Amino acid sequence: MLNSLCSVFVEVTVRIILVVSVGATGCSSGRGLGIGATGGATSSTAGANGAAGAMPPEWIFVPTGSMTVARYDHTATLLPSGKVLIAGGGDEQSSTLASAELYDQTSGTFTPAGSMTAARTSHTATLLPSGKVLIAGGVGNDSFGLTSAELYDPGAGTFTTTGSMSLGRAYHTATLLDDGKVLITGGDATALLASAELYDPATGTFTATGNMTMATSGHTATLLGNGKVLIAGGDGNVLTAGGSGVAAVASAELYDPATGTFTATGTMTVAREFHTATLLKNGKVLIAGGGAYENATAELYDPAAGVFTATGRTTVAREYPTATQLGNGKVLIAGGWKMGNRALASAELYDPDAGAFAGTGNMTVARWDGQTATLLPTGMVLIAGGSDSNQYPLSSAELYK
Repeated sequence: MLNSLCSVFVEVTVRIILVVSVGATGCSSGRGLGIGATGGATSSTAGANGAAGAMPPEWIFVPTGSMTVARYDHTATLLPSGKVLIAGGGDEQSSTLASAELYDQTSGTFTPAGSMTAARTSHTATLLPSGKVLIAGGVGNDSFGLTSAELYDPGAGTFTTTGSMSLGRAYHTATLLDDGKVLITGGDATALLASAELYDPATGTFTATGNMTMATSGHTATLLGNGKVLIAGGDGNVLTAGGSGVAAVASAELYDPATGTFTATGTMTVAREFHTATLLKNGKVLIAGGGAYENATAELYDPAAGVFTATGRTTVAREYPTATQLGNGKVLIAGGWKMGNRALASAELYDPDAGAFAGTGNMTVARWDGQTATLLPTGMVLIAGGSDSNQYPLSSAELYK
């Protein structure tokens, strides 16, 4: 599979899950490994828009309708209607998909939603204030880093092209800023990228902004309460015993929309890639998973102090998991990959008050490799697609409820 060619995720290069962080970036997905995603990873995303309140004492995973096509490294975006747009990804023949579909929680079914103007995987999808979805970059069937971007209009049910990015990129991040613009950072094409650009929905164009302090791919980007964006980890160019190479990094930096510049901030306690990053209700950011195969560590970034500190360990070491903030403030960590060539079905909850993780049952299917997790308006979480332990794409989906 395409992902296998990448670093092992992270994003998602070189391999991907994106997470594109939904809650923090305005899109849902993964890796984006959100990517999250956002990525990747996704750090959760929809959490900020989902239902609030206490959860029943025992939530479980139950099957829901299957997608019309098996896919991995796709994106999943919660629309204003409550439906979820699934777009792109890779299929069983390791081909890149242009197809899209919609999940309707009322009927528990997926239905075709047309095709994107370009087939793409390891791309980003960001919900704009207008209700449209910006889909940008990714890997195509004939191009590793796409410059093209397009808009999905839920009202018309169509995809149309918009302005192109200045550089082709995949395994990048896309973050919705407070002013309605979208920050695109890093990623990979023929080399790791430090460049960043802004998409303006009013003009439909991308323009360059400041460069990151380090070129990275498979990193996370999280919108903080102060309007700045935390960029953390990823694959970077590092010095090795043999000279130089690409490996997970522990560095982090902040993007300031007011100045259009990136500046270094504290360093993570552990180098990691294709991890998750979730903005908590207390304003801190939970970083979990990724990095080494046996990495069960997690940490918190405090924007006020600009430092990372260790928090409780996950119950299972995992790469390429999803992270979704629930209405009660807890964070659901699900699936991923563990050393020994196996996808994980296990899931756990992080409790910010206790600073600890606890198991919360298993998914109905073990999955990794760009599966997506989307918080629905009802408070349930839709988990869809990804790959199994043999790296075969999955069409199955399930609900955490």
